[in-house]
Amino acid sequence: MNVLLRWPRTLAARLGLIFLVGLVLAYGMSFSSQFYERYQTGRDMMLDTLEMDLSTTVMLIDRLPAAERASWLPLLERRNYRYRLDQGLPGVPMDMKAPPMAVPSIERAIGAHFPMRFETIEGPAPHFQVHIRLSDGNPLVLDVTPGNIPVAQWLPLMLLVQLLVLLFCTWLAVRMAIRPLTRLASAVDNLDPNTPAPQLDERGPNEVAYAARAFNALQGRIAAYLKERMQLLAAISHDLQTPITRMKLRVEQMDDSPERERLWSDLDEMQHLVREGVAYARSMDGSREVLCRVDLDAFLDSLVLDYQDSGQAVSLDGRSGALVETRPHALRRVLSNLIDNALKFAGSAELRVEHDEHGVRLQVLDEGPGIAEAELEEVFKPFYRVESSRNRSTGGTGLGLAIALQLSQALGARLTLSNREHGGLCAQLELFVTS
Repeated sequence: MNVLLRWPRTLAARLGLIFLVGLVLAYGMSFSSQFYERYQTGRDMMLDTLEMDLSTTVMLIDRLPAAERASWLPLLERRNYRYRLDQGLPGVPMDMKAPPMAVPSIERAIGAHFPMRFETIEGPAPHFQVHIRLSDGNPLVLDVTPGNIPVAQWLPLMLLVQLLVLLFCTWLAVRMAIRPLTRLASAVDNLDPNTPAPQLDERGPNEVAYAARAFNALQGRIAAYLKERMQLLAAISHDLQTPITRMKLRVEQMDDSPERERLWSDLDEMQHLVREGVAYARSMDGSREVLCRVDLDAFLDSLVLDYQDSGQAVSLDGRSGALVETRPHALRRVLSNLIDNALKFAGSAELRVEHDEHGVRLQVLDEGPGIAEAELEEVFKPFYRVESSRNRSTGGTGLGLAIALQLSQALGARLTLSNREHGGLCAQLELFVTS
């Protein structure tokens, strides 16, 4: 019972319920008042007709010869009452404190001219009889079967049609009110500075247009702010390369010593970090590369052979036989970063290709330590490192996966990480096939 009475959780359901209940109540009161007025009018007309018909008919029967009265009775019979020339059915005297609705009208019609009494007839269909004594002393019984006031057959159908119209109007009003809000909520939910979404339609009512303009302005400000910060990062990273290079030249001129080796190692690490920073900043503009059609199998063969030529344990498993429309430099950088990670932490990598009607899945598999489930999403953040295994001593900067994620989004692909059942990591890139 509590579940049935629970207030709806969605705004559309709440508005729909309020509108529908309000309209049904208003319509119900209007229909009830009209029906009651129709009932009163029909009842009054029926009773007036009953009085006129009874007064005329009883007078006619009274003046007919007794031998002819029986032949006239079928002609004078009505739907709710009929005449009899016998003593009628056995009954009980009627309680005149609460008589049927027709009794006062019968009394007014013939009570002033003929003596009569009322009896109630019990049975499966209760009715009453009026015993009348005619002028010649013969009996006349009026057998009355009360019935409901007839309702037009089209009235229930009209009521159903009106309720359906109410439902449609309620649905239309709620849809018009909720659709802009739903569109705005969806746009906010999909808001991603890394992949700018199309602007909201600013047409419609003033309130909707104002909210759309505000959201579009917000999206523009976020994109401009992020671009400014990426440009700043790229500029700083680029400018740092010159002093680092000068410092390395000075270190080269120093005498061999443990301090020289440590200083040279620190400078290498700084230079690698600066280069990764520049690469990360440039990955934000990965969508600027021109799209072109690429034979995916030939592309992957070339990538893997480059690693094998340099003595790296990289293998390729599977063929797709597909052409993809992509940005080849960005795709190569994504796969290179994933393979480099596998080589760094496992010593070997396997590039597996799977192809079906939904697209191509490129999986970079390794047999390394893997990543804790709670950190599979965190490792995509810039400068994030898993301290237990992927720390600075391994040469990592925490930008490789962040760059891969940025470029995969620019490609319209989906990059995910998962731990393999028997150990190791699986980095999967899902691509859409053009033909």
